Amino acid sequence: MKAGIFRVMGCIVSVLIVSSSSGQTEPLAATRLTPDEIKWESEPSGVQRASLVGDDKKPGMYTYRVRFPAYHKVQPHFHPDERVVTVISGTLYVGFGEQFDESAMKALPPGSIWTEPARQPHFVFAKDGEVVFQVVGSNGPSGLTRVEPKQP
Repeated sequence: MKAGIFRVMGCIVSVLIVSSSSGQTEPLAATRLTPDEIKWESEPSGVQRASLVGDDKKPGMYTYRVRFPAYHKVQPHFHPDERVVTVISGTLYVGFGEQFDESAMKALPPGSIWTEPARQPHFVFAKDGEVVFQVVGSNGPSGLTRVEPKQP
């Protein structure tokens, strides 16, 4: 009797796992975009963002571009998912850690990449001028959590 209950429970758990992992991600659609077709949306901070593929707020793969105005700083923060980022234009300064530390930043010119492991605090600075970069994530939904500065 107990063995039968465990088999039924095992089947239910298996069905739940399979249905939750396969049914919620939309398949990748065939897409072709030229730079002129990319639609940028502005934020009050002056940052612009363009969604290219998928939706970072939903399960699955996503790609978007970000345009920072000159001198734009982003304080330490992290994301719940893994991401790979490529600098398209300009030079972006990137550092890892829970405190914004300009001396710990590395200048990344166009063509450079950096990775953002899940929950890895990092910070960025468009120190020399406007910067455009592309973010690719494969396991959304994503998000942003700011790291509160530590008090001395």
